[in-house]
Amino acid sequence: MDSLLPLFENLSLQHLLILMVVAFIAGFIDAIAGGGGLITIPALLTVGIAPHLSLGTNKLAASFGSLTATITFYRQGLFEPKQWQSAALGTLIGAIAGTLIAHILEASFIAKALPLMIISTAIYTLLVRPSSQHDHDKAPKKSAFFQLSHGIVLGGYDGVAGPGTGAFWTASALHFYRLKMLNVLGLARTMNFISNAASLTTFALLGHVAWLLGIAMGSTLMLGAWCGAHSAIRMGNEWVRRVFVALVIVISLRLAWQHWV
Repeated sequence: MDSLLPLFENLSLQHLLILMVVAFIAGFIDAIAGGGGLITIPALLTVGIAPHLSLGTNKLAASFGSLTATITFYRQGLFEPKQWQSAALGTLIGAIAGTLIAHILEASFIAKALPLMIISTAIYTLLVRPSSQHDHDKAPKKSAFFQLSHGIVLGGYDGVAGPGTGAFWTASALHFYRLKMLNVLGLARTMNFISNAASLTTFALLGHVAWLLGIAMGSTLMLGAWCGAHSAIRMGNEWVRRVFVALVIVISLRLAWQHWV
């Protein structure tokens, strides 16, 4: 096994196993409420993977999890592709553009911007709770331009940085579309997969992906995502929302301490 470690960016066996366990936990959390990248990216950086390579490798691992969650929610009838074609196109465009920007920006700038973004989401989630009378299985009509713009903004963020994208999709979709929580999760995970795949392709063309390491982490992240998605479906809307709020608060405090203090 040790002879194979150079293929995994010269990681020790201990670090490789830790990253795979971290990926499982991230996949579970990400399928429920988003934010798995806030666990995996710091873990990659901690073991010595370069910032841009960490972002690209994380996209590979995250694609496994978001695809698994997307399929699970779709099979449960919690996502209708025809309703979200414009959002999907916007997400694709935004993710490619955002990844190209990330290639240019310094990692330190991105890291300092994250706490403000996440804390804003936490404040919104705590202060605004959608009324149950507006919880629908299908979204109210929004213009194609609105969906396109929504996708470009969040897809662009996922391309530039990524951590918390699922949480941003969840929070914004609850506000704009007034869907039931599980339907929101189906939308969020699908859009997150689209942006992950687009960003991964772009990072790969730029040479910022450690393929074997990403696949190793992706395998356990996929298992975590499967467990998380099924747990969310069994537990129901209110339980999932509580997990989502708690996760965003924890992420906010962690990032603020790390990058501001």
